[in-house]
Amino acid sequence: MEVLELKDFYNNGFGWICKLCERDFKKAEEVSDNKLSRLMSEGEAESKQPKFSLPALAKWTDKTNTTLMCPRCGIIESVEKF
Repeated sequence: MEVLELKDFYNNGFGWICKLCERDFKKAEEVSDNKLSRLMSEGEAESKQPKFSLPALAKWTDKTNTTLMCPRCGIIESVEKF
């Protein structure tokens, strides 16, 4: 399987992650003392504002899956196979 190297995104096997936003979230986690498990913060959590474990997960902007966009920061990168 060929792994594409991108400037702003990487694929962890689950989906494309924005590198910049992930760094921001990791810094915030280090400062935060809120260490809830994923069970308590995702899905049918009691909170009205559930937090996903991958908030920097990118989305495809087109049907041909050639351009990624981070919904949080708006970075866009083309994923062209040469």
